[in-house]
Amino acid sequence: MTSTDSYDAVVVGAGHNGLIAALYLARAGWSVAVVERGAAVGGAIASGEVTLPGFVHDLYSTNQNLFLGSRAYADFADELTGRGLRFRTTDRPYANVFPDGRSLAVHHDYARTLGQLAAHDAGDAEGFAELYEEYRKFAPYLFGLYGSAMPSPAAGRQVLGLLRHHGVSGAAELAHTLLMSTRELGETWFSTPEARAMAACWGMHLDFAPDVAGGAMFPLLELFADMENGMSVVEGGAQLLPRALADVLTAYGGEVRTGVEVDRVVCRDGRAAGVRDTTGDVLTARLAVIADVGPTALYRRLLDPGQVPARVRRKASRYRYGPGTLMLHLALDGPLPWAAGDELAGFAYVHVAPYVDDLARTYAESQAGLLPVEPLLIVGQTSAVDPTRAPAGRHVVWIQVRTMPSVVRGDAAGTIHGTGWSEVVEAMTDRVLAKLERYAPGARSRIASLTAYSPEDLEAADPNLVGGDSVAGSHHLAQNFVFRPMYGHSGYRTAVPGLYLTGASTWPGAGTNATSGRLAARRVLKDARRRITHGASRPRRGIAERFTSM
Repeated sequence: MTSTDSYDAVVVGAGHNGLIAALYLARAGWSVAVVERGAAVGGAIASGEVTLPGFVHDLYSTNQNLFLGSRAYADFADELTGRGLRFRTTDRPYANVFPDGRSLAVHHDYARTLGQLAAHDAGDAEGFAELYEEYRKFAPYLFGLYGSAMPSPAAGRQVLGLLRHHGVSGAAELAHTLLMSTRELGETWFSTPEARAMAACWGMHLDFAPDVAGGAMFPLLELFADMENGMSVVEGGAQLLPRALADVLTAYGGEVRTGVEVDRVVCRDGRAAGVRDTTGDVLTARLAVIADVGPTALYRRLLDPGQVPARVRRKASRYRYGPGTLMLHLALDGPLPWAAGDELAGFAYVHVAPYVDDLARTYAESQAGLLPVEPLLIVGQTSAVDPTRAPAGRHVVWIQVRTMPSVVRGDAAGTIHGTGWSEVVEAMTDRVLAKLERYAPGARSRIASLTAYSPEDLEAADPNLVGGDSVAGSHHLAQNFVFRPMYGHSGYRTAVPGLYLTGASTWPGAGTNATSGRLAARRVLKDARRRITHGASRPRRGIAERFTSM
């Protein structure tokens, strides 16, 4: 990089939202450069042979349903497919296992799912069917809001549409459900502890313990969207998704530079004007800088204190991260031998909780800095969905252990000693495997190799995962919707003109949704059009005529 390099926009960070934002700008005719500190693009979408040769593991993100359902994928699907991006989808999305060999499973086949629930308990089947009807009634508005900036006229139109078709009473009914905790959701709709746990486990994928208000929205969507769509992973490994995005961006004339760490957003006359890397070289941005980072890093590290009002810096420093995550990657000599039956080995996710109270204790223990006694195991059986991930007859398994303390202060069981993750990761891994063994007897004997990533490892790999928080910031109500990442800063603009924020710390939050990147690019294009209209500096000749509606 040299100080003479100049572009219309520079994107800091090649996570999928950063790449998506750059892609939309490049398609609009802008010159765009993406700079990434790591050796590869993708951020928390990565894969590799981290156990044995021939076993391809998704290191962090694995379920790509949100990406497949995104407007961004619809806009670029042909180009991405042309770069080799393929998906594998299973019609057996998720299941829960319980003591004594019991299980609940959700299939793509609704009738089959309902029949299995009825065999377990008639009240659970009735509640599942009733809740599904509520989902079908309101899902178009929820997904519409999910794909709209907060606040925005588009979001307002979704609310008006809801009121027009379902009235105030319908809107109140939906709000009542969404404001529930996951425990309340389960107790309202289901009869048995098993079905209630099935709903509550989805809340723990984010940072919604069973008794946190507003936790019901994500389970409401996941319970049924995964049933309707199945569950998808990238064929050949998650890394192929950001790699394809980068290839398409390059085809549109954009540049991607890896191994370049930005340490400062350069400002001139109170406006973002480029970035400086750790070698001192500067990349100039004529119109916009987009940062795919967390607000803490942006306001406390990348911006000079004099560029940001003190009150904004204080707000950014109070951005809350959720509990940490422990990731285990297993290479197996055979499928997991679930006590609940061989069929379970074919499901994309198997949740091992087992019950709602266990989830509540786990969250409380991790928040207190204690290693949990009974953490939730989200067992991703990747090679059951994509057999290309492992040699014939062998398997890849991904276990996300939720939730973990970011900083270890002790052990809730009193048997693991140490206060640093490097000291306790082996013992905690053994606790996880012992729990897995209780639900899949003989599982340990099938492990050919294992790699563990502690919360510290996650943050080292991707600095946006502060404290090993796999969702890059709490999604509780005080930091969600118009409050994400913080009140007054929810529209992808920042406190510095010409500087924008994208990524999981912005609405709609975590997951490979591609929505934040698209909406941030849309905001940039609208602001640039306004500047051009008022006679400010223009991008390259002709670009003003190529602003596109997104």
